[in-house]
Amino acid sequence: MSATWKTANRDMFAAFMCDDAALDVLRPVTVDMGWQPEKCNKGGLRNAIQSLSIAASPAILMVDLSESGDPLSDINALAEVCEPGTVVIAVGQVNDVRLYRDLLASGIQDYLLKPLTPGQVRDALVQAQAIFAAPKSADGGATQRHVSTAVVGTRGGVGASTIATSLAWLFSSDHRMPTALLDLDVHFGTGALTLDLEPGRGLTDAIDNPSRIDGLFIERAMIRANDNLAILSAEAPISAPLMTDGSAFVQLEEEFRHAFEMTMIDLPRNMLINFPHLLADVNVVVVVTELTLAGARDAIRLLSWLKSNAKHAETIVVANKVHSGIGEISRSDFEASIERKINYVVPYDIKAAANAAKLGQTFVAANRASKAGAAMRDLGTAIIATGTDGEVVEVKGKGKAKDKAADKGGDAAAGKTSLLGKFDFKKILPSGKAKAGTPA
Repeated sequence: MSATWKTANRDMFAAFMCDDAALDVLRPVTVDMGWQPEKCNKGGLRNAIQSLSIAASPAILMVDLSESGDPLSDINALAEVCEPGTVVIAVGQVNDVRLYRDLLASGIQDYLLKPLTPGQVRDALVQAQAIFAAPKSADGGATQRHVSTAVVGTRGGVGASTIATSLAWLFSSDHRMPTALLDLDVHFGTGALTLDLEPGRGLTDAIDNPSRIDGLFIERAMIRANDNLAILSAEAPISAPLMTDGSAFVQLEEEFRHAFEMTMIDLPRNMLINFPHLLADVNVVVVVTELTLAGARDAIRLLSWLKSNAKHAETIVVANKVHSGIGEISRSDFEASIERKINYVVPYDIKAAANAAKLGQTFVAANRASKAGAAMRDLGTAIIATGTDGEVVEVKGKGKAKDKAADKGGDAAAGKTSLLGKFDFKKILPSGKAKAGTPA
């Protein structure tokens, strides 16, 4: 029910009131506004849902909540049948500040308390008309910038989803950029769970019916996390295998480019293998890894694949969950094996992760003062910078101290030859015939 979407071919106004007293106040005002009094209907919110499910919704909709037992739930049901761009004004008889705030948070433009007065109704309708008309003057502007980012983990559990949800939150809250988060782990995705939301059926419906995907579908199917962040995810039954050629995902990305400034894709490795065309229009690929032997092996494989199949996309390597002490592989050895530098290092912080889970918030939202959160903010700033010149600008500053801390453990014994340095990671890649290092 946001007014930021294009709309056309609809009535300007309709109302659904529960009692004659409210209708008697409303009808003269609608006539003064130049609208037909017949658009003021008898019946409350339930009648509005039933009527709009078979007809186009108006530009401005006034609904009566007086007979609704659960107004918030019914408003969400109304959103399912409303056209994008509908400005909704609610009317009720419950004088409750908490209800008022919850209704505004759900997308309602205003809440009027009964008994209605002509001046009160007129002011609300004039403001709604101005809000509905405002986006039309901006629609003819230049094409907005859009940056699409895919986050891929080298292994399960490296924290790719944590980084993806954190970046999406940063774009939407700190930078005030309309952002879409697409969680493509259809069966076990944690995007909605991290944001303390119900995933809904939007993504599974898109997969089952790709032909339905358009701007209206996006508006109805995506779950709002805040004013600038919408998420599309699923919790498909384990007994239901993924049956798709991937066309739905490409269409979703296309619609996101028109509706948002930023797209964040939480992309599992298996989806990358099965649907490589997902990266056709991605601007940035963030490869998340841990400093482990398995992480190094799979980072080499992923980076090699991206170099051949996604040359157009900028690649950022992020080392996540990096311990301050001695790890399985030092940073310098890891970088030597993948033949490139690690762009960002995110320190290991189990307390911060637990705090975020308890609060039902993303990592960066719950831990703004942590070093790990600072590293993620630097990463987000670099991704946004790609929209300016097409290249990733590595953010320096606080990251230098973290980088030194990461190197300290692995390179403490200066002058000694690293045992892992004897391994040729690239020779490990072929199946079965990988050579081991010289026995100790």
